[in-house]
Amino acid sequence: MMNAITEKMTPARILVVDDFAPIRKFTTMVLEKEVGFRVVAEAADGRQAIQLAKESKPDLVVLDLDLPFLCGIEVARQIRSYSPDSTILFFSINNDPDVVEAALQTGALGYVLKLDAFDDLLNAAKTVLSGKRFVSRGLNSKSVS
Repeated sequence: MMNAITEKMTPARILVVDDFAPIRKFTTMVLEKEVGFRVVAEAADGRQAIQLAKESKPDLVVLDLDLPFLCGIEVARQIRSYSPDSTILFFSINNDPDVVEAALQTGALGYVLKLDAFDDLLNAAKTVLSGKRFVSRGLNSKSVS
């Protein structure tokens, strides 16, 4: 019983990855409003994201697709190899069903469209951290398996 209480009090450690600083700040602000969430690092490119994931072993990585140096899909693959317990949630403007499917095939549990961020980001983070898949309702669910 004491273990369950202790675990609930430990905040989820989050890495936010986006090349656009205002989006990183927005994402951090939204997530840190939630009790039990703590952004431990922010990265502006793919290489930095991998390095920070190696160092911080975050519980959750909120990851953009379009990044300098390495695309988000490759970053997700590498983070999964260096930090296999990290849950990945893609956060992108790209709504192409093939891209969404390729992103989810990296082992990521979620995909949130930036256009749906106000409604979906916090719920998506909670959902994927609980081990369930989340895909923005703005995506055609029939095209994403």
